[in-house]
Amino acid sequence: MSVPQEELEAEIAALKVSLAKLGRLHPGSLSAQKRARGGEYLQLSYSYLGKGHTRYVRPDEVAALEQQLTNYRCFRELTARWLQLEIELSRLSCEEGRRQKG
Repeated sequence: MSVPQEELEAEIAALKVSLAKLGRLHPGSLSAQKRARGGEYLQLSYSYLGKGHTRYVRPDEVAALEQQLTNYRCFRELTARWLQLEIELSRLSCEEGRRQKG
């Protein structure tokens, strides 16, 4: 049994609210890198517009950047769910159109 259109639209509306509350976003991941002369530093790696990027991350930037990375992962999950719901709505709309014709 399929989910009613109103429920799908309500979930989409809730997703939009969640997306608006996310805050700053940044794709990528942090990794610890070793220096040639000892010690470690953090590096941000990400792809944007088909190009790979890396940058050094200062210790005082780590907390904010980790939140941005978490927000970006949440953004991806929410938009994937939104798309899934839109596809379901489209399918329901097509089925409704067929029922009215037949």
